[in-house]
Amino acid sequence: MMRCCGLLTNSVCLSVPLKSIEVELEVRDHVATVVSTLNYENKENKPLEAVFVFPLPGDTAVCHFSAKIGQTQIVAEVMEKQKAREEYDDALSSGQQAFLLEESDQSPDIFSLSVGSLPPGESASIRLEYVAELAVQADDGLRFCLPAVLNPRYQPRGGLSSVGLVPYSLSFSARVSSPRPISKVESNCSLDPLQDLNTDQTQATVKLAAGHKFDRDVELLIYYKDAHQPTAVVEAGQASAEPGSLMGDPVVMVSLYPEFPQSAMSSCGEFVFLMDRSGSMSNTRIRSAKDTLLLLLKSLPMGCYFNIYSFGSCYEHIFPKSVEYSQQTIKESLKKVEQMEANLGGTEILEPLKYIYSQPCIPNQPRQLFVFTDGEVRNTKEVIDLVKKNSGSHRCFSFGIGEGASSALINGMAKEGGGHAQFITGTDRMQAKVMQSLRFALQPVVVDISVTWDLPKEVSVTVLSPPITALFQGQRSLIYAQLTGQVGAAAGCVMVKYSLAGHPSENQLHFSLRPAEDTGLTVHRLGARTLIRSLEMEEREHRGQQGGGVKEKVVHLSVQSGVSCSFTAFIAVNKDNSKVIQGPLVRRNIPTASEFFPIAKLKVSHRSEAKMVQYIELDSTLYVQLLFHLCTLSLSAAVQLQPPRDPLLQLVFLQEASGYWRLDPALATALGKISKEMEKSNNEVWATILALIWLHAFKMDAKDEWELLAMKAASWLRAQNAPCVSECVDAGNVLLGSSVKKEALGL
Repeated sequence: MMRCCGLLTNSVCLSVPLKSIEVELEVRDHVATVVSTLNYENKENKPLEAVFVFPLPGDTAVCHFSAKIGQTQIVAEVMEKQKAREEYDDALSSGQQAFLLEESDQSPDIFSLSVGSLPPGESASIRLEYVAELAVQADDGLRFCLPAVLNPRYQPRGGLSSVGLVPYSLSFSARVSSPRPISKVESNCSLDPLQDLNTDQTQATVKLAAGHKFDRDVELLIYYKDAHQPTAVVEAGQASAEPGSLMGDPVVMVSLYPEFPQSAMSSCGEFVFLMDRSGSMSNTRIRSAKDTLLLLLKSLPMGCYFNIYSFGSCYEHIFPKSVEYSQQTIKESLKKVEQMEANLGGTEILEPLKYIYSQPCIPNQPRQLFVFTDGEVRNTKEVIDLVKKNSGSHRCFSFGIGEGASSALINGMAKEGGGHAQFITGTDRMQAKVMQSLRFALQPVVVDISVTWDLPKEVSVTVLSPPITALFQGQRSLIYAQLTGQVGAAAGCVMVKYSLAGHPSENQLHFSLRPAEDTGLTVHRLGARTLIRSLEMEEREHRGQQGGGVKEKVVHLSVQSGVSCSFTAFIAVNKDNSKVIQGPLVRRNIPTASEFFPIAKLKVSHRSEAKMVQYIELDSTLYVQLLFHLCTLSLSAAVQLQPPRDPLLQLVFLQEASGYWRLDPALATALGKISKEMEKSNNEVWATILALIWLHAFKMDAKDEWELLAMKAASWLRAQNAPCVSECVDAGNVLLGSSVKKEALGL
């Protein structure tokens, strides 16, 4: 029943029955509640079935679905997916109106909405509600994303698509509230000014500026003051639910922020980089990815090991196995990175992952995997399962690049791999976010993690979340738990114990058991979603084995909580027999923002040396459109063939693996000087001090990007015991027109 994504209408002139989408977002601290209203109108002279395949943020809990036709409101119920499909088909066969919402079998962030039997001239409003935790970015911003772009998940004979305008409008407003003041709200789209609702800046509203075209994902980054505060929210159970059930008992959501000593940094590790080189990574994406690899490689510590893999329809590696970090291996790898192009065809990430995991780990060198992809794959669940299966041998840091990156894939890999996920969209500098993740990777692996509860004797606890497998300095860890018994105004405590670099540590949070007000059932639904996802993964791991019963347990929990899953769907049927719809239905598939051309039969040779289309079957109008589009891209690519390198990246490129710079004309160019001005004895010490001064004087806005390689340079300088450091710093300030103190350089 779930259709493949892509524009499937037969003519670009057909009227699309979806007219507008209204989205209301409410953010309470780090939890988002989203209400989307989709307004349909049939302007054709025949009854329609409208099918809309669209993305939602990964790991959302879809908890309400209803339809309004005229004054009639129909609230959907959750039921087993096949049964829901049969009821939908039976209703349409009987001339009744029916509405079906289901999650994709391949990826939990893709949904299909079918609006059946919309008569000529009739309108319908579909209300969809979901809740989600907001992911914490490495810069402490909470990220909410409303996906507009549904990239076709890669398949060898896929459709041809590009980002284009959709024939329906979007209105979007957000209300943010928190116990802590709101510092700022940023977006990749134009916003009206933030409106504070009270004097202490703990409540505010914001909305999209007029004229938004819904041609890109809408991303909000919300920043609070004192963000790293552990919290616990206890939510009362549903009065109508059975006592002792998940929905009937109180549920607590605990947010912990462990604090590590600043000295807890590792100087070793095996760093494996996996780079997407599929066709969709072309132009600015591959250029930015290559620049990021440069920065990562130069920031790695001496004594570590590394390797670089790239993939498309096939995969390649620079070295047969990971090699020790040295000037020679870095020089060789950077030469090959510079030659990389987005020319490996489709996005087949599973096979290179299998190969990487088949390589034996290096003793005393913890493996850290960095994955860069625009996330266009069809086998999301299979990839995530593979990462989880190998979670004991590595940590996985994932990066979603560009509009439409699958949040289910990016977040799932990082979550199951004990790492951290980042999303790079719009004009974001990839380098800053990736370097923040490298800092996490340089923290030692936290082991022996356990969670214990200290509650009144009349209260018992059932943890809904999977065991915590990874902790990072200052990063949030969430725990959901069901509380059974006499929960009153007493207090409780939760403790997280772990071992860091051989030292036992503990963080604890004391909290009131009194239920919070006005939370609805948000915490319950997020807790149910968390448990459902864990059980779904367990079912996939034991599929085919007898006596499991996991699927039945998932379906029961989904129906009980009203949260859909991969085994259930929302179904609503208008059983008003006075409105039987006559005549055959005409299907209309509604496009998303990525779908620019109708489906074409396209076959591309995936061998990198044979970059040619073997055949395309298109009608003449589309052929002209395609030819014009490709010519425009070619002209644009020719103009931007070799953009000038950022001076910062040019300076990074020139640094030697052990941390110093050589005094040569290329360095002078990067610093904006001529070689003659920079002549001095003890060239390497002098050149390294000049580079450090330039970074501190002129690139402090990008400190997150160069801080680690500057630390390596300062460490190299201290090891030289050069007698002339102070004089060089003074002379360097005179030469560069700056006033950086020696202490600021780490000397």
